Amino acid sequence: MSRFWNPVVHTLLPYVPGEQPKIAQLVKLNTNENPYPPSPRAVAAMREVLAGEGELLRLYSDPEGQALKAAIARRYGAYGIREEQIFVGNGSDEVLALVFLALLKQARPLYFPDVTYSFYPSYCRLYGIDFVTVPLDEHFALRADDYVGSADMGAIIFPNPNAPTGRAISLDDIAAVVRANPNAPVVIDEAYVDFGADTAIALVNEYPNLLVVQTFSKSRSLAGLRAGFAVGDVALIEGLVRVKNSFNSYPLDRVALAGAAAAIEDEAWFEETRQKVMKSREKLADNLSRMGFEIIPSAANFLFVRHPGYDAAILARQLREKRILARHFEQPRIRDFLRITIGTEVECEALIAALIQILQPHEEKIYDNHGR
Repeated sequence: MSRFWNPVVHTLLPYVPGEQPKIAQLVKLNTNENPYPPSPRAVAAMREVLAGEGELLRLYSDPEGQALKAAIARRYGAYGIREEQIFVGNGSDEVLALVFLALLKQARPLYFPDVTYSFYPSYCRLYGIDFVTVPLDEHFALRADDYVGSADMGAIIFPNPNAPTGRAISLDDIAAVVRANPNAPVVIDEAYVDFGADTAIALVNEYPNLLVVQTFSKSRSLAGLRAGFAVGDVALIEGLVRVKNSFNSYPLDRVALAGAAAAIEDEAWFEETRQKVMKSREKLADNLSRMGFEIIPSAANFLFVRHPGYDAAILARQLREKRILARHFEQPRIRDFLRITIGTEVECEALIAALIQILQPHEEKIYDNHGR
């Protein structure tokens, strides 16, 4: 604490990221990284930027990221998306930070779920945004009706699938929320959409108040690169550009622009790896269920689970002692849960083996190593 702090700094409760340990040979299932490497085409594109003496790095990157926007527009061309409807930034967290400032700071409060991405209240405190949290139902599902009919909603944001629960809602429900709030910006945060939900990008050209945010960190395996984007009406994108250019004109470097563009163009690699993650998710869910865990239905690359007979915080600690990391949140409604990232088959098997030792050491028969 310093007497030189701006007064707002004293009020902040910063977002706490998942542990990024320096210990080798951990099974890391706590931060929702993709267990598979990025597209070889993306790696090759990044190496090309660094070729020779790295001559290209002495030059500034394209401040508008046009080649990346063009690649994204081609990816979503079936929905009629044009380059001018796309905004790119340094990871979806930066994109969201600019969205909060450009679009979500309204005269009336911002609404979002009570159990959701914990960066949202951090942004609100940083920017002085009034917000209201809307309770998920008893099964941690988001109810579209809760966002319909209130004249007090200045703006709305929620992830689909939600985080940390993994539950998704339908495009019909999203359309109902957007349609019911024509005077409020509605932002759908789709960090995990490629693992089982439908993208609201399909609705963008129907609703000028809808903005969709995605990332390259999850389904494209580029968490370490930092690239994200938003898709929406041209007027919404213009607002983001105005804020971005008042803050940082060059948010994406040459390596990130090249790697992200190549990654989104490699549809075959994307499809292969996401299918492997979804297959592993269903197998892991089945095995955890047979061990007595309650599992929230997931359309993401993680599972949100609890066991009626065990304390989640203790369980997370015991797993760590066995060199396996899972995420525990110390929040009232969810402190009984663990969020477990879907790893490789080998990592998922190691998790189950560790849980058998912790929970039911005499019932190893509940897990079938071969998934039969």
